[in-house]
Amino acid sequence: MAEPWRDRARRAVEWNWRLRSVGDPRPHYVICGKDALAYYVARAMLESELPTGGARVTVVVPERYRSNGPDVAGLRGVRVVRSDRLDVATFEAAGLAGATGLALLHQDDVGNLYAALCAQAVDQRVRQVLRMFNGTLADGVRKLLKAPVEVLSDAEMAAPAFVAAALNEVDPSSFQHRDKTLRVARRADVRPQDVVCALAHLSEAQGVELLPADQAGADLVLAEATGQPPGTEVAARRLVRARRRRRPVTVVMGAVRGFATRKIGIAVMVVLALIAVLGALISRAEDVSPLEALYLTLVTTLSGADPDTTKTADAQIMQVVLNLAGLALIPLITAVVVDGIVNARLALHTGRLQPARVGHVVVIGLGNVGTRVMAQLREYDVEVVAIDKDPEPRGAALARQLEVPLIVGDAALPETLAAASVADCQALVVASTDDVANLEAALAARDLRADLRVVLRLFDGDFAERVEETFALGVSRSVSYLAAPAFIGALTERAVISTIPVDRHALPVAEVPVAPGSELDGRPLDMVNRDGQVRLIARTPAGGAKTIWWKDLDPRQVIFAGDRLTVVARRRGLDWLTRQCAPPAHPGPVVRPAGPVHGGVHAPAAAPPPVPGQTGSGVGAPHPVPPAGDAPSTTNGGQPDEFELTRRHDGVGEVS
Repeated sequence: MAEPWRDRARRAVEWNWRLRSVGDPRPHYVICGKDALAYYVARAMLESELPTGGARVTVVVPERYRSNGPDVAGLRGVRVVRSDRLDVATFEAAGLAGATGLALLHQDDVGNLYAALCAQAVDQRVRQVLRMFNGTLADGVRKLLKAPVEVLSDAEMAAPAFVAAALNEVDPSSFQHRDKTLRVARRADVRPQDVVCALAHLSEAQGVELLPADQAGADLVLAEATGQPPGTEVAARRLVRARRRRRPVTVVMGAVRGFATRKIGIAVMVVLALIAVLGALISRAEDVSPLEALYLTLVTTLSGADPDTTKTADAQIMQVVLNLAGLALIPLITAVVVDGIVNARLALHTGRLQPARVGHVVVIGLGNVGTRVMAQLREYDVEVVAIDKDPEPRGAALARQLEVPLIVGDAALPETLAAASVADCQALVVASTDDVANLEAALAARDLRADLRVVLRLFDGDFAERVEETFALGVSRSVSYLAAPAFIGALTERAVISTIPVDRHALPVAEVPVAPGSELDGRPLDMVNRDGQVRLIARTPAGGAKTIWWKDLDPRQVIFAGDRLTVVARRRGLDWLTRQCAPPAHPGPVVRPAGPVHGGVHAPAAAPPPVPGQTGSGVGAPHPVPPAGDAPSTTNGGQPDEFELTRRHDGVGEVS
């Protein structure tokens, strides 16, 4: 039977066989992934206002899949290609040849490597961004591929935020740029002369204010590292020094309770109680001392006594009962020993035979993120206990190397949490890949201890925010939300130096080159700073001159073509700066501000011409956003093609 015309039309639209525009000047990006990271990267590329008028995005997803978070295939304005295998045929169908960038975002290192090799066979010049956990394999990929490639680990970028939340400290992330090392710190922990710029103002009433205008009142700052340890390391050292002594009696009793099963223990206790009672009766009947009575009882019980018909009837009955108790006691002792050995082996294998701990951190889920969190906590000399359902998770080998106990079991069960001493731990980090399981484990842990600090991993950033507000579970984090800016910067060839997590936001630190004839070419430096969006921290003059850092920056200095501006920005602010530094669409004479220029400082005699897209010459002038009802652009200037997929907003909040 022939395929219905409606199904054929649907498949044609989905694969975009007839919708591929000819001569479209917009850059084309191919994104392969199915989870929240692919969603955030694809959405950011759709919403980015590049100098050429936006971007075309093709997403490659499996035929059938289940997404824990937002669905990348549900984004409006993307072309969807469904394929279970990332091979040459799939990339040809996705139009990879001639594309600007390719993002391989599956959680499969080997699969991403194979896909990168297939993509190289289609187009060797396309820029590739790979998601990988194995650092050794990532180094090999950089050397193996001939195409320009960037290998990133979302777990490595997000782990510091989880560690900081677990220790109730600021994110210990630091990075090196040019000749300086910068780190995130609280303003009270650094000297005023070391503060580079204000990152955020934290308040319960207004929430988080990023890159505030009030530099002096910000709680979180970016500072120059001067040899002092970060706040998280200091907190870890205080934790080790203040750790209470373990209670040996509790440890011994716990080991005894776990040595044998409950039924065998009850039987042994009953037999011993019977022997004790009979021993007391013998002591009274024979009229001997307690030590002699103990001797007679043990000898009669363990070896049996010689029959003596001259004894009274009561003594003979007690002697027979003691012999019977001795016959029952020996098999019970054997059973206890055998059962204890078996239970000990099983407990050691599953990690349940653990001494009681105090002040440690429990990590649930030794996947990509959990393994990184465990490793960083051990670097700070913080005691860690791990829990995972899988006896051999990804981080099992590293856990054994770091001597971290691994408890195999369901983290939602009270006995599993009790084996990890969750009631006495400092914090609980729930970092498995299942949102439902993470939420169940967090709620079960809160039942054991109401004031427990819980750091919860959730894939959907909006869901994480709502859970934190509704359930008051502590701190919720989305790994994809934190790592997306770095992947976006690598895909668009922006020199993203680092990504600074702040609460549930992420601030990329990037170096943007100034192109000749761009909007900022010939303008003063004060045109770069935008409150809440962009903060300039360094400028590297053209020609490889020495970098001028924040201490020596003069807002009147003129920006020249070839300069490289280092900024801390939000995503939209970085998009704006990229457009301002990009070459003009129609090359023409470079317009420079009137007035004399002395030593790279612009004289304020003449005001610079207005920057397109700004309502005034002030720094805080907002960049206009086109209304949602604008007609879609076409490549030939005529009426838009009725089949053209246009870029629209999907109603989800901004990824900052």
